[in-house]
Amino acid sequence: MPLALLALAIGAFGIGTTEFVIMGLLPEVANDFQVSIPTAGFLVTGYALGVVLGAPLMTVLGTKVSRKRMLMLLMGLFIVGNVLSALAPAFGLMLAGRVVASLAHGAFFGIGSVVAADLVAPEKKAGAIAMMFTGLTVANVVGVPLGTFIGQSIGWRATFLIVAGLGVLGLAGVARLVPEQPRPEGVRLRHEMAAFRNVQVLLAMAMTVLGFGGVFAAITYITPMMTEVAGFADSSVTGLLVLFGLGMVGGNLIGGKFADRALMPLLYVSLGALALVLALFTVTAQNKIAAAVTIVLVGGLGFATVPPLQKRVLDQASGAPTLASAVNIGAFNLGNALAAWLGGIVIAAGLGFTAPNWVGALLAGSALVLAVLSSALERRDVRRDGRVVAGSAASEPALVAAPPH
Repeated sequence: MPLALLALAIGAFGIGTTEFVIMGLLPEVANDFQVSIPTAGFLVTGYALGVVLGAPLMTVLGTKVSRKRMLMLLMGLFIVGNVLSALAPAFGLMLAGRVVASLAHGAFFGIGSVVAADLVAPEKKAGAIAMMFTGLTVANVVGVPLGTFIGQSIGWRATFLIVAGLGVLGLAGVARLVPEQPRPEGVRLRHEMAAFRNVQVLLAMAMTVLGFGGVFAAITYITPMMTEVAGFADSSVTGLLVLFGLGMVGGNLIGGKFADRALMPLLYVSLGALALVLALFTVTAQNKIAAAVTIVLVGGLGFATVPPLQKRVLDQASGAPTLASAVNIGAFNLGNALAAWLGGIVIAAGLGFTAPNWVGALLAGSALVLAVLSSALERRDVRRDGRVVAGSAASEPALVAAPPH
């Protein structure tokens, strides 16, 4: 594997860290800016919405320059956003910094995947892409807990400065190690947009929003839930986030292994189990051991849905997958934003720090309903198409045999 993949993995590590580390630092940020926890949750929502808008926008803009230069530009945005977040004198400016950093997220993974695949032989493309995404996975096992520990020990601003430093390292790696590639041909936007007329593509994206949103409803407010309800010390949040990260790694591996074999059954099981576990989290959050186990399960079941959902979109938009793939990355973050917002609403309504778990269970359950509906529509279309083909062959044999004019 070429060293250029290491540069891409470092960039992915930084992006994954800045996305998730804020959840472990919400109380510190809220106290510093003298805002409520639900208001601080807008830092999660704002980042997620930035990815939703930035993924397709930056992907289209990326066709105007070489892929290497676009990756460098995206890393530059990431650095600026995190420095602004670290130095922000007011909550609004920190929110702006989060949005700026988020614009790099979706396009970096989309364009980076193409670059990674082009760096290796055809039979090694999947492994190259997986190596780049390893940076995102490792971020949740190492970067996020370590960033949370640093933020709680010497201040959350230090965490974001360190993350900006990771961006500088990623930028230098891309500049030094990633080879120049020809500027990609312009995206035919009309052709790419045609994928969004496919009901199955829209259903798959809706499943992405609701299914992964279920995870974020609980995890966004994991710090106050674990300290105020389960009774953990603030210092224990780092370890709990490590457990969540380990669950993510395991779930991602399982989802990737079985997505090609039994995609829809995998979604049924993972979404159904996720809804059940999130509902039970309202009870298990009262006990330290049970809460820790539940956090691992939420991470595992949540990320077991990621490979099959992404593959579902690519399969259904096979004729024009570029924009659809980027938009689906945004869909994951739209789910994050929706869940963080709804979780903040139920907390602000006085329902307690475990109330977001019920929100997550309802979101995951809704995704399961959509999965069943998607399969039913697909079976109906297959039967209908089969009858049309059979009927045409039986009733108009002369048309089949007729020579061309």
